[in-house]
Amino acid sequence: MRNLHLIISSIIILPVALAYGFAPSVVLPVLFAIKVDTTDLQNIFRAMMGLYLGMVIVWVAGILNSRYWKTATIVNIFFMGGLATGRLISFVADGMPSALFIIGFFAEASLAALSYFNWTKYKLE
Repeated sequence: MRNLHLIISSIIILPVALAYGFAPSVVLPVLFAIKVDTTDLQNIFRAMMGLYLGMVIVWVAGILNSRYWKTATIVNIFFMGGLATGRLISFVADGMPSALFIIGFFAEASLAALSYFNWTKYKLE
């Protein structure tokens, strides 16, 4: 249970990172109907891939080495909480997105909450 939030986050974010950055001009039009047709836009999505992969590395380090668990958990709280907050702002400012992004909001908010719960429960170990 202690690593559950890190495991789930890694399993979810790794394929998202690869989808965003591996071949954004091929993958994103299929997944999200987003046309990636400029070098700058490809650069943005590949940078997001790098950010997401960096987060996965931190979480896996926390899973494999208890010395990094607290840091990985705090990073997870802010990463998932930040994504959920950004989506919530978009719901208000832009309207409701497709079901996939609504599900994403609930998953991110739930993972932020689970991460916080685990951090408060296990931080003294």
